[in-house]
Amino acid sequence: MKIIVDAMGGDNAPEEIVKGAVQAARARAGLEIVLVGREEEVTAAAAGCVGLPQAVRIVNATEIIDMHDDPATAFKIKKDSSMTVGLTMLKNGEGDAFVSAGSTGALLSAGTLLVKRVRGIRRAAMAPLLPTAGKGLVLVDCGANAECTVEYLIQFAYLGSFYAAKALGLEKPRVALLNIGTEDSKGDQLRQDAYRALKEAGEAGHLNFTGNIEAKEAIKGGCDVVVTDGFSGNVMLKSIEGVGSFMGKELKGIFLQSLKTKIAALLVKNGLSAFKERLDPDTIGGTPFLGLQKPVIKAHGSSKARAIENAVYQAAAAAEANLAAEIEANIELMKTGR
Repeated sequence: MKIIVDAMGGDNAPEEIVKGAVQAARARAGLEIVLVGREEEVTAAAAGCVGLPQAVRIVNATEIIDMHDDPATAFKIKKDSSMTVGLTMLKNGEGDAFVSAGSTGALLSAGTLLVKRVRGIRRAAMAPLLPTAGKGLVLVDCGANAECTVEYLIQFAYLGSFYAAKALGLEKPRVALLNIGTEDSKGDQLRQDAYRALKEAGEAGHLNFTGNIEAKEAIKGGCDVVVTDGFSGNVMLKSIEGVGSFMGKELKGIFLQSLKTKIAALLVKNGLSAFKERLDPDTIGGTPFLGLQKPVIKAHGSSKARAIENAVYQAAAAAEANLAAEIEANIELMKTGR
């Protein structure tokens, strides 16, 4: 399994990117890593990892796509950027998956036009895996498509269901439509039309559609896949991240108030550590762009080594799952919404 990594993408590149990729190569046998970036800088970063293992090699790319570049055209203008070179390698079969902590918009544009969508898929969607009271939750979309049509949402439902089956090990993932209430009459016209189409797909046995769901119930484990437009999904995602961060800081403050609370913290240390681990986005590593012909994983822009290491594992798992083949086999259902 060969994973291509954008060594120059993200706030902490290339040091943390290289460190995380090297950790993944050393920890998992049979995993090859291709680091794409400015060779001199990547080599210098590798020095901090006590050199590169044999499973890791560097491909030189002289340019960097940063947050100031136009996401829609950056990969065309900067043809020798680490992102463009890496995605071109993926397109040409020189790797099995691609990981980048660089610009989300640029990665989406470049992935769509270089790697290309599965034929029949209208839009690629971002689908992070979120912690819930259950096994977890696939949120699709969370920012790639702020405005959607009913067909987009139908396709997101199938994409999310296929991904949840692979990522969470579920036979029939429960799919729900994010809305302001559970009644079928709730929401705007888009939500109402999407509800009817998803209900039809559920009655035909193609999806395990459970109806509308409110965000609070989704977090409680009320479904396995939440379908929504990218604007609403991003608001939901950032709200969850904010609440998680707030709770962590508040709990820490409470347990450090006095000697008694410090002793209490020691007594529940293992439980708190496990809770923190579940809320830590670095545990997952990144977010896949569903609907592309090959796996493209977007790591958080502020990712450090641990997040990159887990993003590499996630990319390898996505490549092994071969989600694109399942999408191709069901594309007619996804076109019609039946």
